[in-house]
Order: sequence, then C-alpha cells, then structure tokens
Amino acid sequence: MNEQKLRTIRQRFDGENARKIYDPRFAAVASHIFDDAGTRVAPFAGLPTLLDAPYRSIDWRAPDLAGVDVALVGVPMDLGVTNRNGSRFGPRAIRAMERVGPYNHALKLMPSADRSVFDLGDVPFRSRFDLSTCHEDIERGAQVLFPATVPLFVGGDHSVSLPILRAIGAAAPVGMVHIDAHCDTAGPFDGEKFHHGGPFRQAVLDGVLDPERTIQIGIRGSSEYIWEFSHETGMTVIHAEEIDQLGIPAVIEKARAVVGDGPTYVSFDIDSLDPSIAPGTGTPEVGGLTSREAMALLRGLAGINIVAGDLVEVAPQYDATTNTAHAGAQMLFEILSLVALTPRE
Repeated sequence: MNEQKLRTIRQRFDGENARKIYDPRFAAVASHIFDDAGTRVAPFAGLPTLLDAPYRSIDWRAPDLAGVDVALVGVPMDLGVTNRNGSRFGPRAIRAMERVGPYNHALKLMPSADRSVFDLGDVPFRSRFDLSTCHEDIERGAQVLFPATVPLFVGGDHSVSLPILRAIGAAAPVGMVHIDAHCDTAGPFDGEKFHHGGPFRQAVLDGVLDPERTIQIGIRGSSEYIWEFSHETGMTVIHAEEIDQLGIPAVIEKARAVVGDGPTYVSFDIDSLDPSIAPGTGTPEVGGLTSREAMALLRGLAGINIVAGDLVEVAPQYDATTNTAHAGAQMLFEILSLVALTPRE
C-alpha cells in the first residue's frame, strides 16, 4: 500500500467520516440500531425478550393486535415428553440470548425493519399439571393470534405443535417444513396419543396438516419402526445421512417443491442439530445437522408462503454452555427472516 492509497482510505474512513456508512443498505440497518451519537443499546442491558423484540402486553381475552405483524410467543409447557423434561424453561433461556440479529447478512435484510415484530409474552395456562387443558389453552392462544398476525411460537415440547396447527389449519390444511431428528408421527404411548412423539400424526388425522405437502428433514435414530405413518400418508422424509448424499441445495429444492406456494408451517426441533452442538434437549440423537447446515436449509426457503411456525425442545438445564439456547435463538431469527420475505397479500 502506497502513501496515496493510505491517504485516500483515511479521508474516507477516519476523522469526521469515522462513523459514516456508505453502502445505503448497511446505512439503513445502522439507522435502526445506532442513535445520533453513535450509541447502540448494550446487548447485556435491559429486559430480555425473544430476539430483543419490544415487549407488548395483551389481554388474551380481548387482545389489541393493531400494528403487530409478527407475534413472538413463549409456550413454556413440557407435559408431553417421553424422556427428559425441562423444555418448559426453553422460552426463558432463549429470551436471555444476546447478539442474535438484527441483521441477516445471508438474506440481506433486517426483519424487524420490514415487519412490526413484538414479544407478546407467554401463552397463559390454566394449570401447569394437565396436558389436555394446556393444549386447549395453546390452541386458544393461537386462535387469538392467527390470522391477524404471523405467530412464531417458542416451546416447550413438540406436542405444542398440534394445538397450534389446529388453529392455523382450521380453515384448510397447511403444508409443513419440519426439521427434526424424529418424524413425530408415532401412535399412542402408555395410552396417551397427545405426546411430543406424535403431534403430526394427529394433525393429519384432524385434517389440519396436508401430509403430501409435508417434508421432514434430518430424521435419524432408532425409532424408524414407529414412523410408518409418515411414509404411508405421503410425507416426504429425508434422513440425516441422505443430506450428505443429496447436498443441501438438492434438499432445499425438494422442500420447495413439496410445499409449493400454499400456506406453510415451519417447525424446527432443536434436536435436529447434533448433540455435540445442541446437547440441551430432551431426546438427543447423534449424527445430526450442524448449525450451519440448518441455517442454510432455512435460508433456502426464502419466499415460500409461511403463515406460522415454532422452535421447540430447548431444555437448557442439560447444557452448561448455553449453546443450545443460542442455536435455538438463531434458528428462530432465521424463521423470522423468512416471514419477512413472505409475500404480503
């Protein structure tokens, strides 16, 4: 580098231009984050919310949702687990994660600038002890939010997806991109069919989920024998080991073809990630996705018609590093970014 180049760089980026951002896209993002003095809110300051979205208290009996495009909602319930409990603490752990977003460099957008996004708190439960009433309360909460908003739910165990889908697919069954270690289409366990291993079986039987517009990605483990419902009803199942053979672009292409342009639900179970990355979950399975692969899969869905979604099964007490909650918050941010890219009607 010669002296002339150094002088040019200094003139452009030092002195009175030290805080100037020339790229109009980056300048627009910075204008939402920095004040006139060049200060931004410290990531460790203030009250924690989902993805640092502003908190908005609502009356769930008569909610005012004016001005809310995307509703982020916690679902702290794990009465449907078949093994390790603790995902009731998932929403709180994800709220505590800092420095996730607000800019998505891969998709080149700031979702909170393109949509009005609020953390509406948690679904209110009448009882912490009864699974059936909890599911009723979740369905009622989803009915409150949809279709006035695009709701994104943070669980909680995966059984929460069933009552959400009952609300989202009430008028017509929706398609689904389901990223998970397990198909979650099993039959009853111990006389109970509403556990976290079977929400999508029941959603199809209830007529709210279209199996032929459903793709399940990352499936693995030793429970294939209880998931024949997925194959028999026309769901597309891509096992974890197939991802290496097909490649991420081919999996994305398949997912987009399966769901088409119809209303689509996105469900992301954190145990889709390998437990070396996300050990804090109730049913870990070795051989899973890396966080980079999962982000690439989600980003490849840009432009599909997402009407709602969830991020589930973060059980933070099994992870002393907080990596699982951090990964969960990042996946939630990726789904939010997709919502921002969903064409408006």
